[in-house]
Amino acid sequence: MATMASLFLKTPGPSQSLPKTHKTHFVLPQNLPLSWRSKYRAGPAAARIRCGLIEPDGGKLVELIVEEPQRDLKRRQALSLRQIKLSKIDIQWVHVLSEGWASPLKGFMRESEFLQTLHFNSLRLGDGSVVNMSVPIVLAIDDSNKNNIGDSSSVALVDDKDNPIAILNDVEIYKHNKEERTARTWGTTAPGLPYAEQAITHAGNWLIGGDLEVIEPIKYHDGLDRFRLSPAELRDEFTRRNADAVFAFQLRNPVHNGHALLMTDTRRRLLEMGYKNPVLLLHPLGGYTKADDVPLEWRMKQHEMVLEDGVLDPETTVVSIFPSPMHYAGPTEVQWHAKARINAGANFYIVGRDPAGMGHPLEKRDLYDADHGKKVLSMAPGLERLNILPFKVAAYDKTQNGMAFFDPSRPQDFLFISGTKMRALAKNKESPPDGFMCPGGWKVLVDYYDSLTPSENGRVPEPVPV
Repeated sequence: MATMASLFLKTPGPSQSLPKTHKTHFVLPQNLPLSWRSKYRAGPAAARIRCGLIEPDGGKLVELIVEEPQRDLKRRQALSLRQIKLSKIDIQWVHVLSEGWASPLKGFMRESEFLQTLHFNSLRLGDGSVVNMSVPIVLAIDDSNKNNIGDSSSVALVDDKDNPIAILNDVEIYKHNKEERTARTWGTTAPGLPYAEQAITHAGNWLIGGDLEVIEPIKYHDGLDRFRLSPAELRDEFTRRNADAVFAFQLRNPVHNGHALLMTDTRRRLLEMGYKNPVLLLHPLGGYTKADDVPLEWRMKQHEMVLEDGVLDPETTVVSIFPSPMHYAGPTEVQWHAKARINAGANFYIVGRDPAGMGHPLEKRDLYDADHGKKVLSMAPGLERLNILPFKVAAYDKTQNGMAFFDPSRPQDFLFISGTKMRALAKNKESPPDGFMCPGGWKVLVDYYDSLTPSENGRVPEPVPV
């Protein structure tokens, strides 16, 4: 069985891609979800499959990393400029921008881009076309930064050790209206929103936008960099595999057999539609997450066991890390998650219940309606080219001793195991029902919570945001 690391080995020689102009007819399956059917009822021309990868937003993948021969020159230039010190989250956004996940953005947003994002969840390009952009990608500075920059047209962005990370050119400084940004992004200004508390509430009162030149690829040196494939690298991998469809699954939790059932069933349905080689992009979020989420390194260990145990097929699965920070902004944020996968080559996006959601920070209820995420995705401006695949509801079927799609005609046979229940079982070193999660994956989860148990001094290590 192939291991997760082997999924990214490149073969020598030219890639073999399917011609982008090739099309083939397909018969619309009767059990296709309504959101799919509406896309394919527009006549014979619509009821076709286009082979090859979907184009990036704006028609071209934006890559902002300086060519290697120029890097020393850019480092020296950065040392001569006024500096802005970046937080960990800021560096994650530099990573996102540098590789083109936010194409066609070429740097941190200027005011016009910021306002379009807040008010329209989209950007209008010079040719009049519209691309989706629902989450502000901005850099905050304080009054002292603003005064220090003065009328400089370029500034250096540095890490906490003053190492140059990037140069921001043709800068524009404008007011950071934190209340408006929070209200428009989350639909509330209630205290306790994790990302807002981490990156907005205590941030500077100004935003600075401009064009980025990133001096070298962003690396974290945490043993996981080999899994951080850029959109260009993912497109190369999909082409190498002759993928004629890519379906993306975003997650920030361990994979259980219900997830696996959904992903394998999605591939089956795509094959029925006429695709020859649909490939799954299993794409865990790798940027900032709140303290009670399972940390990335443990999630990646768990995903590796899912592949090694054969729950997912390594031959048709690519596992990679999505570098974006997590907002927990529900229907607003899920548009960003979907849009970024277009730039990586995905033309299908799986969406489930309450995507990117969280509990209300003050009240005992969910912050967002559980169905609004998938509904918004089906209507969002700039996402018309992306096929949205709503979750089927999976639960533990006691008659089959495994995960299955919920059958409303026999609800008494199904057990719903929530994330809260799953975490409680793992913390208590209890086993879930057989067939809920592969044994190797479950052991990783138990080991993680075991690592949080009191040490010899009696202290429990505190989970921290990452």
